Amino acid sequence: MTELLLYSALIMLASLVGVFFVWHRAGQVIERHSSLLVSFSAGVFIVIACQLGVEALEHSDTLGSGFVWIIIGALAVWLLFKFLPSSHHHHDVALETHPHSRLDARRIMTSDALHNVGDGILLAASFAVSSSFGALTALSIFIHELVQEVSEFFVMRQAGYSTKQTLALNFAISGTIFLGALGGFFLLESFEALEVPLLGLAAGAFLVVVVHDLIPHSVRASRHENLYFRHLSWFFAGAILMFVINTFTAH
Repeated sequence: MTELLLYSALIMLASLVGVFFVWHRAGQVIERHSSLLVSFSAGVFIVIACQLGVEALEHSDTLGSGFVWIIIGALAVWLLFKFLPSSHHHHDVALETHPHSRLDARRIMTSDALHNVGDGILLAASFAVSSSFGALTALSIFIHELVQEVSEFFVMRQAGYSTKQTLALNFAISGTIFLGALGGFFLLESFEALEVPLLGLAAGAFLVVVVHDLIPHSVRASRHENLYFRHLSWFFAGAILMFVINTFTAH
């Protein structure tokens, strides 16, 4: 129990460690190239969405049931925020024709929360096998989270959140890993039944983030700045980086 909570807390720090390092060393450069970094984030999250989708299909009883959860996740997130009033606005004169940002960071936060609960269940199941296996699983999740949280940071900053708001929200949302970890520890069999739904819901939610928010934003920015190749290059850089990480630290 103590090990599980400790490693869950360490994984939470991934929401801060990578961002602090990047921002401290290259804050001004990042601000000047924030649109390119959204394209990078789009590449990262399209790989995450595909990975989660594949895992949902692999662990589901049938391909159909796995696809159903992915579709439900996509529709639920899209409908939820389509009919909810926006809670945050950002004036981006360079890219927008109206004062409201088209990047809705709430979708990415919701997707991440679902993903973190799933990671917590995975961590609890791994420690149920052995301490060493749990530690290796925690390391894998931590490495994934570093890249993912930095990418989320870029998106939320571009959406208009301040640095303090972004760090606070990311850290709070990363705490949902405890829901999965504690639930998995006390009710492992019951929570393992949530594995496929959570994977599918998170996959669908991340797909909406990429297709509805990130890629359209990158297209608008590349059109405005006439930097099509650079945006495309950053997109593939993010996708390749996340693919390599998934290949060597798959959990």
